[in-house]
Amino acid sequence: MPKREPPPDPIQFKGYTLNSFQVQAAQAIEAGNNVLLAAPTGSGKTLVAEYAIEHAVRAGKRAIYTSPIKALSNQKFRDFKNDGLRVGLMTGDLTLDPDAPLVIMTTEIFRNAVFEDPERFRDTDFAIFDEVHFVDDVDRGTVWEESLIFAPPHVRFVGLSATIANLHEFGEWIRQVRPQALAVIEHTRRPVPLSHRLFHPDAGVFQLEQRARAITFHEKAAARELRHGGRAGRREKERSRWGDKRERAQGRRVTFGPRPYVQLLDELQHRQLLPLLYFCFSRKECEIKAERSMGRMLLDKGERKNIEALFAEICARFELDPAADPGLRGILGRAIAGVGYHHAGMLPIHKEVVERLFTSGLLKMLFTTETFALGINMPARTAVFDLLRKYDGVQMDYMKARDYLQMAGRAGRQGLDKSGLVISILEDEDLKNAPLSRFHSGKVEPITSRFNLSYSTILNLYDRLGSKGLLAAYDKSFAAFQAMTGTPATRQKKKAAAHASLALRVQVLRDAGFLDEKGLLPRGKLAQRINGYEIQVAELLFSGALEPLDVHQLAATFTALIHEDRRRAEPRNARREQGPLMQAVTDAVRRFVAIETLHGIPHPIKEPDWGIAPAIDCWSRGGTVEDLERLAYSDAGDVVRTLRMAIQMMRQVRMTVGKGQQLGARLEEAIVAVNRDVVDAKRQFELG
Repeated sequence: MPKREPPPDPIQFKGYTLNSFQVQAAQAIEAGNNVLLAAPTGSGKTLVAEYAIEHAVRAGKRAIYTSPIKALSNQKFRDFKNDGLRVGLMTGDLTLDPDAPLVIMTTEIFRNAVFEDPERFRDTDFAIFDEVHFVDDVDRGTVWEESLIFAPPHVRFVGLSATIANLHEFGEWIRQVRPQALAVIEHTRRPVPLSHRLFHPDAGVFQLEQRARAITFHEKAAARELRHGGRAGRREKERSRWGDKRERAQGRRVTFGPRPYVQLLDELQHRQLLPLLYFCFSRKECEIKAERSMGRMLLDKGERKNIEALFAEICARFELDPAADPGLRGILGRAIAGVGYHHAGMLPIHKEVVERLFTSGLLKMLFTTETFALGINMPARTAVFDLLRKYDGVQMDYMKARDYLQMAGRAGRQGLDKSGLVISILEDEDLKNAPLSRFHSGKVEPITSRFNLSYSTILNLYDRLGSKGLLAAYDKSFAAFQAMTGTPATRQKKKAAAHASLALRVQVLRDAGFLDEKGLLPRGKLAQRINGYEIQVAELLFSGALEPLDVHQLAATFTALIHEDRRRAEPRNARREQGPLMQAVTDAVRRFVAIETLHGIPHPIKEPDWGIAPAIDCWSRGGTVEDLERLAYSDAGDVVRTLRMAIQMMRQVRMTVGKGQQLGARLEEAIVAVNRDVVDAKRQFELG
């Protein structure tokens, strides 16, 4: 009988015995390879990243850790710093110790550095791409592809993701664009398994296999209601009184007694299945449902004292004064009841306070939008979906399985729960029509390339490679790789269409005076040094439209370039008379838009949205957060995020024109005028 080989010695790392997929990844890293790893949330992907980082630092080299959102970058910075590493951070809002052995940055910053300063990576061994499935993001996916294609050849990659349906196809493309061998590793087992359930008021909580029975219960209930038609008027009154947005909009059938979500929360509370994350796709719904849940009083006397003490400690750390901040007082009032809400419209510092309260385990119900699920490690016992449909930019439609699983993955706390419970509240039409097996099967949609070379990328590549090199660059994309299906004629047709689209954008830049046959012209060289809204900035600088603007007008102008009113299809400024200086700025940008329109470019560059200008003018003159929110007709969090981006852009323009120039000096003053209090990201970060 042949002798069986003994199993390999277990690998110990940071006090953990690595499991099989972590061992595979570690061996690939030691062998000099790239790694593409897909594994569920909480299964230990970060340990693979840490192994690559330690490997690089031990060899006297550097590592880069990129993430899709600033909040995740900030969290990773703190995590790695707590491990005793020297860590840098670059997010646009903040730059701290950029020459550290490990630098955390957003993926956009990495891509920009690849084009602007590839020498920065001369001693970089690894770039870790967290949430690498963002290649599929419509707005930002191109950044991931460009990073993988154009990073210096010696830089190795570790791509981390949750489940990817076409993982091996994606891996094959990476093998084509990176010189090192690639290990593709897939792990499907969650450390805390998920238990998926459905809820409808006529059927209660049930499993997918019991759908037919639930439909029968619902039909019987609807028939009973028809027989008592006199109750319809009272239902309308109920609907009006409760005012749930989805019920008003869709005429949802409302039964008597508690609202459906209240019934469910009652049951979860009774069965001690808290804490829970309740996902809504509307900020207002998060707020309404949190306020209506305050009467539950989910904390005992000792817990209430603890959360008050923790709140006071957080406020002291961030130098916050609840007496002067109604928003903070609201957070505390809800927290004492064990309840909170969290969404992107909140001030960043308020979100930070809620996150820290939730990680304590004392908040029992957090009503939140989907952004809470992205990367930030804050699990709960139970996750609840208010709706399975969300607005996709065009219409309300059932969400992708990937989005569902990203949020559902927050259910189940390692070491505390045997399983995580996920419950979806169903509307009447969902009982029959919702693709429920899509969500419960664990299978996700394949990722699709969103490659669409921006003007910024075209300028950078044209400068380095010329027009032929630009077409060759497209041919390296994941889009080109995925297009290589069908007959040879079909493939050639797809390639020709992509090349024609790229050539059209080059022609626009040529006609607008950004480049010619020999290379970049002064307009193009200036735009090349700006990251984001580079065409608009170049047009403003070359037109002279910025020269007559004072400090407050400069702040308002750069914010207007970024701002988009999320509540209206038509920007507010379309109905407002613009002053001559505003009009000159708009006209400067429209010069380029006119050239795009002439060439039939489907989505021209954004024009300034002046709806936010009064708010920014007031803020730059010393106004309050309340003034900012009132005058912007927008959530304070949105305005602060826009202001931070505008500050970032003004810094770039100031560096481009030079501090010694009058415009540069005024830009510096504009930055100081608006970068204060809740807008000052660096101060918030350093205090925390």
